[in-house]
Amino acid sequence: MITYELDAAQSVLLVRPESALDKSDFAALAKVVDPHIEANGDLNGLIISAAKFPGWDSFGALVTHFRFVRDHQKHIKKVAVVTDSHLADVAEHLAAHFVSAEIRHFPAGEQDQARQWVLDGA
Repeated sequence: MITYELDAAQSVLLVRPESALDKSDFAALAKVVDPHIEANGDLNGLIISAAKFPGWDSFGALVTHFRFVRDHQKHIKKVAVVTDSHLADVAEHLAAHFVSAEIRHFPAGEQDQARQWVLDGA
């Protein structure tokens, strides 16, 4: 399950993965993000805030997640990952090869700093 908030005025999407992700999570995100991108252009940033990554509830959810990233990555300027999970450092380096957004890791609790970084230069 993902909770999310779209700050339409600043064009920033905050997502919080809270339990194993399923296909419907990405469908719900697309229903919010796609109309915003169509009407306003690219998102200034995406902030992913999670104490730990909860994984996926099925292989289908993993595939849906990758499709969502593929379809949206060119419309996001910056991605801030706010977590103390060591996977964030690995993800930051791997994702840099597959997505066009600038990616940066922030320690848990630094969501405000992450937001400032996303908006810097926006």
